[in-house]
Order: sequence, then C-alpha cells, then structure tokens
Amino acid sequence: MVTASLQSATGMRPEVSKKGAFAFGTLLLFSVLYFARPEDVIPGMGYIPVAKISGGLAILGLIFGVGSRFSLKKLPIELRLLMALFVWECLTVPFAWYKGGAFGYVTAKCSKTVILAILIAMVVTSMQRLRKLMYVQAAAVAAMTFASVILYRGGRMGGVLGGVFDNPNDLAINIGMNWPLCLMFLLRTRNPFKKLIWGVGMLFLIRGLMLTYSRTGFLALGVASIFCVYEFGVREKRRYLIAIAVVGVLMAAFFAPSGYGERVGSIFGKPLDVGDSQDARRELLIESLKITAAHPLLGLGPGNFASYTQTWRVTHNTYTELTSECGIPALIIFLFILRAAFRNLKRVRESRLFAEDPEVRLFTGGLWASLAGYVVGAFFASTAYQLFPYFLVAYTTALFNIASGSGQKVQPGKSPLQTWTPNPQLVKVTNPS
Repeated sequence: MVTASLQSATGMRPEVSKKGAFAFGTLLLFSVLYFARPEDVIPGMGYIPVAKISGGLAILGLIFGVGSRFSLKKLPIELRLLMALFVWECLTVPFAWYKGGAFGYVTAKCSKTVILAILIAMVVTSMQRLRKLMYVQAAAVAAMTFASVILYRGGRMGGVLGGVFDNPNDLAINIGMNWPLCLMFLLRTRNPFKKLIWGVGMLFLIRGLMLTYSRTGFLALGVASIFCVYEFGVREKRRYLIAIAVVGVLMAAFFAPSGYGERVGSIFGKPLDVGDSQDARRELLIESLKITAAHPLLGLGPGNFASYTQTWRVTHNTYTELTSECGIPALIIFLFILRAAFRNLKRVRESRLFAEDPEVRLFTGGLWASLAGYVVGAFFASTAYQLFPYFLVAYTTALFNIASGSGQKVQPGKSPLQTWTPNPQLVKVTNPS
C-alpha cells in the first residue's frame, strides 16, 4: 500500500528516487550558494570562486540527473521554450554591438537558466524534494532581509549580502516573489514556534521592502498579496486571512518609513523632484523602445544596452530588456514560457493529488501568487538574465510532474473535491475469511 501511494503521488519508482539523490544534492547546494551567499558572510570565502563552483555543481547535477526518470526527449513545453530562448540568445552574439560582452552574458548567465530548469524538472520528483528546494529559497531571502533591516543605516536599503540582492529594486522584487512562499510555509506548519518564526520573517520582509523605497517591489508585493488573499483566504476558505490582510495594510501604512507614502504615490502622480528615478526610467524605456524599433529581430546583443547607450544603466524593464538586446522573438518566447508556467498550475488544479493533498494546494497557490507578482514587477526591473524567475518556472514544472502521477482530472466547471473518487490502488482490501 505504501509503495502504491508513493508511486501514485510522486509519479516515480522508489529506485528512481534514490538514483537522482546525488543530482538533487548538487541542485540543493547550488540553491544554497545562490540565495544564501555564504561567501559574503563567512570570512575567507570571498576568495573562493563560488560562482564558478555553483555553475560546476549545476552541470554535474545535470549530468547525473540525465539518468533519472526524466527523458530529455520528453521535456515539457516550457523547458523546450527556454532552450529555444537560449539558442536565440546565442544566435544574437555574432551580430551583437559588443560581441565579447554578449558572449560573456550568454555563457555565464543565460546558460545557467537552461541547466537549472532542466535539472529541477528531472530530479525534483517528489513533494519532499520540492519542499526542501523552496524552503531554502524562502528561508534564505527572509533571513537575508532580516539581517539587512537590522543593519540598516539609512538611504535606500540593499541586501546586506550584496550580489544579486545588492540593488534595492532587485531585493524588493525578490521580497515580493518570496513573501507568498513564506506565507505558504507558515500555513503549512502546525508547530506554533515555526509559525512564529515565519510570521516574524514575513513582517521583516514587509519592513525591508519599505526600506528599499522601491516602487517595483511595492507593486510586486501588492499583486502577490492580493493573489495570496484569494488563493489562501477565499479559495481555501480561510476567512480570517482577509481580516488579517486589512489590518496588515493599515499597520503597514501607519509604520511606513518617512517619505515612503510620497514615493509610492508618485507611481500614480508626478515625480517627486527633478532627480527622481522615475524620469530616468521613462527615458530608459523610450530609448529601449527606439532600439527595439531599429533592431527588431536580433537586438543589440545580451547585456549590451548599458554600454551602447552610454548610460551604464539597464532598461529597468524585463520585457524591453529582451526586445532591445535579443529582439522581439526573444520576448515572444519569454512570454510563452510564463504562460506555460501558469498553465502548469492550472493543470495541477485539475489533478487528483490537488484534491487529496492540502500541501499541493498550498504550493499551487503560493507559486501562482509569486508568479503574478513577478509578472507585474518585471515591468520595472531587469531580470531577463537573473535566475530567480526561472526557479519559479521550474517549480511549476516539478509540481505538475508530481501531480500528473495522480491520474484523474476534474470535470469542467467543478472543483476537484466535487469530482474526486478514491483511487482503488490506494485502498487496501482485506479478506475477512
């Protein structure tokens, strides 16, 4: 009975799970190095080429992961699209404005997104593995934000560990994306102490986002929070979350740092002053659109916008970052990748496992809210070559792979709980005679 349950719930055989253990270990270590950044905390580790080591770990995990249950010939559509995006980015290099810079971006950054996504799809074959991977991400971002708030000394707060979180806007959009995951883990645990830890972490995430003074983060967290209320409060009938959300908004407004209200209000009104970054972003947006019109097919080459325009600034818009540097086809592929991720979550809701397992419902809602926050935040942040959005996409692939092993789908227009019937394989039949 236990074996049958495992096979049905995870879609894999126990021996396959063991076979991918090493590959998953390298993936988990890669995630720790990327999100926790121990080289910025532990003395002496700064001299170790952690980025190269993490890249080597990803490749090593991919090599060992090929022998797992996932066949490269049967990659889901979002991973095929991601590979197509990488191929297209490679094709732009010979025609790039600065070929050396474009080649460096493709080899050092774009290649990792493909390796990471395929590796997650191949080796994250159970809810336990998916839970561990998402736990590392949520806990690392929450802990880093906590430390950043404690050590805050004024101005716009960046991540205390630097790296990918050094820029306040990058930190803010990561907070917006990870806040639903922290809420997901808070609702999952029954341990009061763990609930307290996650709750405190979420409060520090909100405080940290405010201290970044990032309008990007405000919009990302705002959209993610709305979806959290719907997914966890309305859909899952936790009505108390709606009341908590209202109280939370009022408290956040009351305890907001000085000038935060005016900065957020400038999203819908005129800039705060002549030097406000909103003016600079508008100019960058216009410039990126002009470059897109001039180079619609291949763009300037990955990473070339800043040097070409001599502004030494990115576009601050993921979508125009892709069109201006890789051409309109790259944006189309990217949008289809995001569409496939949402479709994965929609199809998970049609699975029997979604009806049976509350954890699957929590993970589905959390990822939906995180993706929604990212889609909005990406309008105001350059993340096309960052890894964290592709982590989310790959999580949806893994979750769908796990849920698809449950077999039964729901009838259109009805919830899984209305149409689900017990799986005969999971029912242990005993003969009284």
